[in-house]
Amino acid sequence: MAEKSDITINHASASDIKHNNVHHILSCPCLTSKKLGDSSSLSSGCSQNISFTQKLVARDLGTYLLMFAGFAAMVVNKNTSLLGIAALWGLNVMVMIYTVGHVSGAHFNPSVTIAFATCKRIAWRHVPAYVLVQVGGATLTTRTVRFMFNEEQPQFLGTIPAGSDLQSLGLEFLITFYLMFAVAGIATDNRAVVELNGLVIGAVVTINSILDGYAK
Repeated sequence: MAEKSDITINHASASDIKHNNVHHILSCPCLTSKKLGDSSSLSSGCSQNISFTQKLVARDLGTYLLMFAGFAAMVVNKNTSLLGIAALWGLNVMVMIYTVGHVSGAHFNPSVTIAFATCKRIAWRHVPAYVLVQVGGATLTTRTVRFMFNEEQPQFLGTIPAGSDLQSLGLEFLITFYLMFAVAGIATDNRAVVELNGLVIGAVVTINSILDGYAK
């Protein structure tokens, strides 16, 4: 009888442990968001206590620093090759993903934000504010670079394309698809290694910059 009682007690203890573990898992939004449709992160980490305002600040600051580092580096190093520029932007994106990805989801591109909203990963009501801070951060960057480096281009009308308009349109479509395909695969699949998000997406940005730089 004593042995049977011990078995019953051990079984009850195991059941309690299992129940507590399940409760802990369900209490963490990071582990359930992919099923509930609230996941927007390109980086690992729990954002349970992060407010919407903090996410806006992170996206605005992340976009600003991303664009500033890229633009400023090209202004300072005017003779940088296409390969150097591509590597610069890829590394820049990777750094920002690992820096603020766990806070804001590391969406520095409105197309990524809209795509995640379409897939119900983020709420549509948040999209206008996200896009506004992204565009605002990028716009502020241009003013900062011009102020700091006194770069004025009064006769600048745009890039000088090496290919036709149709070729540029086709390349733009393909590289955007390539980027979103990588983001969807690495950031929305439970089987993906989330620690590699920044590395993979940064590599895609580098590749896209090399491919698209020829025509545009």
